Amino acid sequence: MTRTNRRKFIQNASVVSAGYFVAAGSRSALSQAANEKLNVACIGVGGKGGSDSSNAAKFGNVVAICDVDRNTLDGKGDSPAFKGAEKFTDYRELFAKYGKKIDIVTVSTPDHMHGPVTLEAMRLGIGCYTQKPLTRTIYEARLLAKVAAETGVCTQMGNQGTALDSSREAIAQLKSGVLGPLKEVYAWSNRPVWAQGPGRRMDIAKFSADAKKEDAAEAPKIIEAKQKEIARTLERLDWKSWIGVAPDREYWPGLYHSFQFRGWWDFGTGALGDMACHQLTVPFASCGLRDPISVVAKTSGHDFDSFPASSVIKFEFPETKERPAIPFWWYDRKGNKPPAAVFEKWGINKVADSGVLIVGEKGAFYSSDDYCGKYELMGVDKVKVDFEKAENKGDNDTNNMYELFRAKMSGDPKICKSNFIDRAGPLTETILLGNLAVWAASKGGANGEMGEWGEKVEWDAKNLVVTNLASLKTPRVADLIKPKYREGYRLD
Repeated sequence: MTRTNRRKFIQNASVVSAGYFVAAGSRSALSQAANEKLNVACIGVGGKGGSDSSNAAKFGNVVAICDVDRNTLDGKGDSPAFKGAEKFTDYRELFAKYGKKIDIVTVSTPDHMHGPVTLEAMRLGIGCYTQKPLTRTIYEARLLAKVAAETGVCTQMGNQGTALDSSREAIAQLKSGVLGPLKEVYAWSNRPVWAQGPGRRMDIAKFSADAKKEDAAEAPKIIEAKQKEIARTLERLDWKSWIGVAPDREYWPGLYHSFQFRGWWDFGTGALGDMACHQLTVPFASCGLRDPISVVAKTSGHDFDSFPASSVIKFEFPETKERPAIPFWWYDRKGNKPPAAVFEKWGINKVADSGVLIVGEKGAFYSSDDYCGKYELMGVDKVKVDFEKAENKGDNDTNNMYELFRAKMSGDPKICKSNFIDRAGPLTETILLGNLAVWAASKGGANGEMGEWGEKVEWDAKNLVVTNLASLKTPRVADLIKPKYREGYRLD
């Protein structure tokens, strides 16, 4: 079946073909006939992209794969489900050749490339499974939701806890009002588990200068060896495509590619961007954590190049029809948690390394799981609630992917619980606002300890504007809202 015919079928979803659907209770399940599978492209097939692409291959026909690392690309291409897929290192070349043939794309790149890749895919009419955080900047998150609405494509963010029945039940419990009027929300994470902190940037000029200071006689040999190491790596790494929309900088072994990108402002979103999209899924959906009006942070210090090793952030949310005004507190780095008294009131004496606590007037919700997949209600009993269970295809990661395929085949983007319009975009906007406060709290304490509170950032969520920008002493705060793509990539 051609892509055109598939689209006609999807547009006429009221007509159910037995060749496409098999009974699954009250839902529609995908047929496994090979010639009826959706065509899939996978962009980023290492790290989390390894499982994302493998999960997509369970339900679709992978026609093309892309990764800037040729070693990763070749390794994935040797897997049985990917042997027929054409390989690329630049996603733009992949779209140029296969754009009209692709139904779904997985986007599992470093954070700074989520936006440009996903935007191009949606503008081609392709359904998108994009890893969290949805984007590196707030404007991109807003734009992705806007383009999803304009194009009508099916979308899903890779916060796989959304597909856990326990987290869906938790949302329903909290929405029932079981805790009474809400008072505050806390989340804390043991991340980062990658390098962050000031003064880490390296290039061959700095390396050479350091080598000469250390041992002038041996320096030429040391420098030559490092240059050869870099040259060997770049034979198999498309560094220009890795940099993508970001400002140029030299490749340095182990500093950016592959996992270490998260700790750099140009490429990642720090511990907050990485983990809050998981941990806040339940609080966001149940407590109305949209459109904060201000954020303020304190950190262990940063240099506007690398994220701090640790931070504490306070978000303020205004009163809504459903709840009073409440604060949300974020803590990152293992051992950096809310004060003990916050937990002791609820009889929580052994606090998990990562977790969520939601406090109401009647009781509290406590989760010691990154996805709020397991939780307890403190001081109150569960109430009877209704919620839609996920179709179980093995685990929540697979289930989250499967939801996108169901949505695409049914022609109903709303099937995806973490679609860009209703959840992923607004959730990412909320989270990334916290990084403006981190940027404005660059001064840490002595010996890497936490510094004083930085400048408060006051926010107009509707217009994506810092309302007190003129009074802030910290430079370039607004640069974190909307990025500038280099020539060859399209933002607006």
